[in-house]
Parts: sequence; C-alpha cells; structure tokens
Amino acid sequence: MRRHTDPTPKGKPEVPDPQLLTDRLVAWAGDRDIGERAAVAALIEEGDLLVRGDVRELLVVENGALVFCDRPRFEARYRSALVLDEGEDAFLTFVPATALPRLVPLWKVEVLGARRLGIVLRALVWLAGSATVPVGGRS
Repeated sequence: MRRHTDPTPKGKPEVPDPQLLTDRLVAWAGDRDIGERAAVAALIEEGDLLVRGDVRELLVVENGALVFCDRPRFEARYRSALVLDEGEDAFLTFVPATALPRLVPLWKVEVLGARRLGIVLRALVWLAGSATVPVGGRS
C-alpha cells in the first residue's frame, strides 16, 4: 500500500502569484494619463468593488501578462449588467469620470458615504495635479 505524500516540501508554504491584480493595474496605469492613474488608485483604495467578480469581469481585461481597464465597455454596460446599491453606483459614476472626462451629477455625493467620498475627493485632488490639498476630517 502506497502512502499519499504531500508534494509540497515541509517548511515551504505555497507561494501565491507574485503579480497581484492591483499591482498589475498600477503598472498599467503608470503609463497612462493622470486621470487613469487617479481612477485606478481610487478603485484599489476603495477595495470592495474591485474584488467583486462581476465588476472585475466587466472592467478589467486580463490576457496573460496583459491587464488593463476597459473603461468604454464598462461605461456602456455597468448600469444594466451590475446590481449596485446607491453608494456603489455613485462611486462608479465619479471614479471613471476621472479617466474618461464627462459630466456627472454632483447630487450623488450625498449617497457616497464618508469613506467613498474621501476617496473620490482624493482622486479629484490628484487629477487637479495637487498633492498638498488635505482631504479628511477637520482638526
């Protein structure tokens, strides 16, 4: 009778893929304009939407070593293809507008919530080319 042996040597944990999606998106955005970099940074900072499979599938194209955000496809389909609450919808209205400039309804800030509002404001500050405007609570 053969014993089942673990193919992973003891003491050596399985190494995860060193190329995380977020790292690959940051690398891709690094060659893009400031709006795309701000949008990618905001999505990564927000954290909840990018880990959703349906959002990622609609927004991110992964093809081997190539990864990028397909904003036109996302913009054309996200409202009909995704089930979003008001805050998620507002966030996904503002953030892509940093990469693909367009008119957005400002009244949606009221449903963002404090955390997402801070992220959107930081993206707008970055888009404006400033690193000195503080965004956060008052002292």
